Amino acid sequence: MIDYNEILKKGTKMLQKYFGDKQFWRVTMRLAFPIALQNLLTSSFMLVDTLMVGQLGDTTLASVGMAGQLSFMLNMVLFGLCSGASVFASQYWGNGDKKGIRRVLGITLIFSLFLSVCFMLFGIFLGKPLMYIFNKDNEVISIGRAYLSIAAFSYPAVAISFIFNTFLRSTEKVHLPMYVSIVTTVLNAILNYGFIFGKFGLPLMGVRGAALATCISAWCGVFLIFFISLIEKNILIAPLNQLFGFSKADIAQYFKKAAPVLFNESFWGFGTFIYNVIFSNLGYEYYAAVTILRTFENIAFVFFVGLCSACGIMIGKSVGCGNIKRAVEDSKRFAVIVPLFALIIGWIIIIFRAPLISLFNFQNNITDLTIKTAMGIMLIYALEMPIRNIPYIQIVGIFRSGGDTLSGVKYDLGSLWLLAIPGTFIAAFVLKLPFVAVFAAMYIFEDYLKTFLCLRHYRTGRWLHPVTEEGKKALALYNAEKIGKFI
Repeated sequence: MIDYNEILKKGTKMLQKYFGDKQFWRVTMRLAFPIALQNLLTSSFMLVDTLMVGQLGDTTLASVGMAGQLSFMLNMVLFGLCSGASVFASQYWGNGDKKGIRRVLGITLIFSLFLSVCFMLFGIFLGKPLMYIFNKDNEVISIGRAYLSIAAFSYPAVAISFIFNTFLRSTEKVHLPMYVSIVTTVLNAILNYGFIFGKFGLPLMGVRGAALATCISAWCGVFLIFFISLIEKNILIAPLNQLFGFSKADIAQYFKKAAPVLFNESFWGFGTFIYNVIFSNLGYEYYAAVTILRTFENIAFVFFVGLCSACGIMIGKSVGCGNIKRAVEDSKRFAVIVPLFALIIGWIIIIFRAPLISLFNFQNNITDLTIKTAMGIMLIYALEMPIRNIPYIQIVGIFRSGGDTLSGVKYDLGSLWLLAIPGTFIAAFVLKLPFVAVFAAMYIFEDYLKTFLCLRHYRTGRWLHPVTEEGKKALALYNAEKIGKFI
């Protein structure tokens, strides 16, 4: 006979374990909310771009989406560098080592600026061959090249902002990036409207106006963060000898942790680039649908970015100061909360996807094929969201903050390059499946095996790799205690 009282007790105990820690929620919301809001504003920045460009038609919308892949690749590289840097920053912060944080900041600035300038030059001088990879249509290539030749000047600003935001977050200064994003988002919206459509006495520039608005807004964000940091005297402001007084040993230690993450994010970004080449070569209307989805995907994803960033800060800080038990307890909570939250967001997207997509077609300038395809792939994305966010929180939030930057490389890139890309290519060009089925194949091949591998690795506890002496000593004691209980 089923004992419902016992089931109720176990359920209550489990809820208390994962959702009843007030300190956990207080810290999580203090960190996650500003980060999520800042990313929401950044995604709104992109939504404004996409909505206004969408008024110029399917071809322009698809062209700008294709041109934006270079910026996406840069963001992946920067994310890799900054993720590696945040391992040190959060653990050093937990240990109170500000000089160590600033040395890592200096190293990250130098390498990120170098890479962003390389991407900028590529966008300015090689925009045409890049667009040709995506689509052979002359109009698509011309529009994309025009956009890219101006937007590329924003790349160094994007790099600097990325770094500033990462180090401010890692030191629990999460509000400044949020406030700056409010200003830049509003500025971008005003400039987009002015330059694209020739309003407020500004020249009518069309797609070039969208690119120019992006540039101006991005650089204003950099200057604003730096100016406020000068007033606050936060972690970004330091003597040059602290920022750039690092040794070869510091660089070696940095890249020992950062190189796997950089490799991971760069090749994951390149894999996404390959996906987009496959999609765009199936037709620009399909790619316009993907561009619409990506816009809303970025907005939905901000909640998980906030939770994942809070997870990284909290676990990294606990590991750095030697509180291994707290780090493990918090990791369990995040491992449960994130997919549950994804389930809720996914159903909201399913319910409201039709009115959301219709925002792009209020002047009836988007084709029925694009709208129908966008509806289908948004449904696939919403259903897949809980599974897709399990490896995300494991790799980015838990493993990396614990100091394990290598395991995610194996799981991420193995699933992507050995399964997902070949599977998507075969679905598209060999089996010639409908576009929605091709899109679903991408998710299925990439996510399911990776989710299993991540959860298996998490259960072993081998993701704990402190970089501070306090953390290393505490981990040894924690493991000894576990062995003692097992014996």
